[in-house]
Amino acid sequence: MQSRVLLIYTGGTIGMNHNPATGALEPFDFEHLLHNVPELRQFDTEIDAFQFAPPIDSSDMTPARWTELSHAIADHYDRYDGFVVLHGTDTMAYTASALSYMLENLTKPVVFTGSQLPIGQLRTDGKENLITAVEIAAAKDEQGRARVPEVGIYFGGHLLRGNRTTKQSAEEFNAFESFNYPHLADAGVNITYHRQRILQPRWEEPMTPHYRLDDNVIIFSLFPGIREDLIRHIIHTPRLKAIVMRTFGSGNAPQSPWLLNALREGTRQGKVIVNISQCMQGAVEMARYDCGYHLQQAGVISGRDMTVESAVTKLMFLQSHYPDDPEAVRRLMQQSIRGEMSI
Repeated sequence: MQSRVLLIYTGGTIGMNHNPATGALEPFDFEHLLHNVPELRQFDTEIDAFQFAPPIDSSDMTPARWTELSHAIADHYDRYDGFVVLHGTDTMAYTASALSYMLENLTKPVVFTGSQLPIGQLRTDGKENLITAVEIAAAKDEQGRARVPEVGIYFGGHLLRGNRTTKQSAEEFNAFESFNYPHLADAGVNITYHRQRILQPRWEEPMTPHYRLDDNVIIFSLFPGIREDLIRHIIHTPRLKAIVMRTFGSGNAPQSPWLLNALREGTRQGKVIVNISQCMQGAVEMARYDCGYHLQQAGVISGRDMTVESAVTKLMFLQSHYPDDPEAVRRLMQQSIRGEMSI
């Protein structure tokens, strides 16, 4: 039976063209994209298209757009075997992370991809990314089930778990990497799927979409010389519910009494403070050094090896479900609910 794939074009470099007046890149229409990839017609797959109107630069992505994207997938879920989301690279990891939480018990692939060069340029990486993403979205196993029933990012020959991925380069075609989790699939002459790494849903149960997010969260990075008044200003921000605190190394922070007191105050106010390392690889181990122990005593919880993108979107998701229960948010932030952390 022929597979059906829905291409969802949100915008981004892959579908952009040069403005003849300014020379800048600007969103183009979806027909331009299809015109430049005639190979899509060679697939034994029915491919339909859905487009954000108007297409947006990924820098303008918002939680409201994530909700719109979640609706687009849920509304078409029963009609298609897989979905390919074309998205700008700058915030792709945030969107993929958010969608992994918003699409519970996903039984079909949702593959994000894009490009570093527009699809119409001679050396574009967009063609291969798009063609292989479609093939992955349509792929089924011997039982007729999706090979990759989760949200992934396909870029530069690799399929990565969406909520484990970070953009690593603004220049290289291999723009993304999942530093703390191995690739779900690698594309060379053949596409090699690593089954043991891929999430397995409850096949007999339906996918459950979620549309609510609570964006009362902030990210800040510690650095030598960070000022007490600025930290306290953040801690006491009205309506703020959660903080992703990017620390040094394996989760370390200055042992300044004022910092620990400020964090303790935030916890007492019901704010969820999550410790995420500034390192791209490795995990937060708060019991490893004395300063990590003091952070624990101040109520800071470990984000283990989550990415910043995954941590902030997970907080938005959990806060929307437990708006008055920070303890539930703290508890679930320390559990893997979509394969986003190593336990």
